[in-house]
Amino acid sequence: MADDVTVEEEQTADTAPAAAESAAEDDDDELVEEGEIAADYLESLLDILDFDGDIDLDVEGGRAIVAIDGGEDLAKLVGQRGEVLDALQELTRLAVQQSTGDRSRLMLDVAGWRAGRRTRLSSLGAEVAQRVVESGEKESLKPMTPFERKIVHDAVAKIDGVRSESEGAEPNRRVVVLPTA
Repeated sequence: MADDVTVEEEQTADTAPAAAESAAEDDDDELVEEGEIAADYLESLLDILDFDGDIDLDVEGGRAIVAIDGGEDLAKLVGQRGEVLDALQELTRLAVQQSTGDRSRLMLDVAGWRAGRRTRLSSLGAEVAQRVVESGEKESLKPMTPFERKIVHDAVAKIDGVRSESEGAEPNRRVVVLPTA
């Protein structure tokens, strides 16, 4: 009887990595499908608006990434401080959800705005963290979206001697950087 358990355990141990790999491939396939649905939706929108743009799909960090690049009018799809882009991302997520039945976490970027914003916010977080390390005084940043705050928190977390937290209520929630001791 003990030998039967050992054989079962060995079989389970042998198949566990393959099952995990298969599950990861299934997740990627689902994310690729999300990206394709989003691309179709966005392509239709671009056609209606008579905007030019190339749509690129990727899977990164457990989410579908859809980027629109190449057209002159694309800045109109970003809006002031990315407000139009945020709304367009939410509409695209809803279109994917309507098609798949599952909530989507896809990320949409237009004309590289979100990628550039990520770079600027990472630099800002590192600069503020360094100032707080040197001065020992806490520093509050202006209100940001959850996406923007996460980027700043991640940048601050890489610097020894400081920590960050969010305070306030939406839409005025902000990052505060504090010395650790």
